[in-house]
Amino acid sequence: MNKVSVKDLDVKGKRVLLRVDLNVSINKDGEIIEENKIRSSLPTIQYLVEQGALVIIASHLGRPKGQVVEELRMDPVAKKLAEMLGMPVYKTDNVVGEEPLKALDMLKNGDILMLENIRFHPGETINDPQLAKEFARLADFYVNDAFGTCHRAHASTVGVAELLPSAAGLNMEKEISVMSKVMENPERPLVAILGGTKVADKIGLITHFIDIVDVLLIGGGMANTFLKAKGYQMGKSFVEEDKVEAAKEILAMVEGKKAKFVLPVDFIAASEASENSDQKVVAADSIPSDWMALDIGLETVDLFQEYLDTAKTVIWNGPLGMFEIEDFAQGTVETAHFIADLEAVKVIGGGDVVAAVERAGVADRMTHISTGGGAALEFWEGKELPALSVLPEKVKV
Repeated sequence: MNKVSVKDLDVKGKRVLLRVDLNVSINKDGEIIEENKIRSSLPTIQYLVEQGALVIIASHLGRPKGQVVEELRMDPVAKKLAEMLGMPVYKTDNVVGEEPLKALDMLKNGDILMLENIRFHPGETINDPQLAKEFARLADFYVNDAFGTCHRAHASTVGVAELLPSAAGLNMEKEISVMSKVMENPERPLVAILGGTKVADKIGLITHFIDIVDVLLIGGGMANTFLKAKGYQMGKSFVEEDKVEAAKEILAMVEGKKAKFVLPVDFIAASEASENSDQKVVAADSIPSDWMALDIGLETVDLFQEYLDTAKTVIWNGPLGMFEIEDFAQGTVETAHFIADLEAVKVIGGGDVVAAVERAGVADRMTHISTGGGAALEFWEGKELPALSVLPEKVKV
């Protein structure tokens, strides 16, 4: 996969619509609490500014569902981006229309204009052709640097790319390069960790991974469903009852594979999901009927580390416990620190595990932290991503 790059475009003196993923977490005080996505967008923005382009930034924030939601305006994101760039970021109050066009007429080459939250417009998520045309009116070129939205066929990711000369941004190129290499030509052993809550989200990924990886470590709530499929009593633990049969099929399938499929052997269990609950470490097959498994136990942490210690490539998607509650974050945090110390290629695959790695203070010691959650999963499953497919391939000479 060799897409036309932003560096292949002659952008000097041109207007460039840059789709980035600035969908960051903001607390009730309006403060941005995770900056990875903003940091990932900086190289492409800085490159375009240095080349003398007028940069028009388009991003979404949250799920406003086609309505204007005041607390989801892009203002705090524009402010943070300006701080990180060390230059002004102008912002519109509307997604498209006359206001952005007038604002662009007042700006000069090298300036940055951020559009309002593009999901305020009802046409964005349905890839409305008229909205795509409105986006195209703003610019001479289109650059997609939002890997995390590539699995969505939206007006700002697919529609406008079909109307303007288009290219991949620098973050997009890095995502494609790193994510492809770990699947197609990894240094081995390749150890993958899958956590998170639902087996349903990762059935396709597990069945795809099991023929590629050397070891597959399973944690988080999804491990409970596999253990229930093995006949274990899981007490009040979260279990996807409607996926137990699917889990049984996966367990039967992996028995014939070379890859090791590793489930937790113990848990930190609690009477309820709170820091004030009664807690104890229990074996995976000995969870009390009125208790729930909320984090992997120390034996499981050690078991996972034994496999990770051999790895030359690590892929990690999904936390290993209910890490948002401090008492049940230990397995995820210890695993993050252990991986950070490895001499290996370490790829963190989007979603909640990114927040966990940042909270553990080891994000800067990972090889690559993907900005894609669902997009990373679908890319690793081998699915076609609409917004990636629409970007032109470089012509082979």
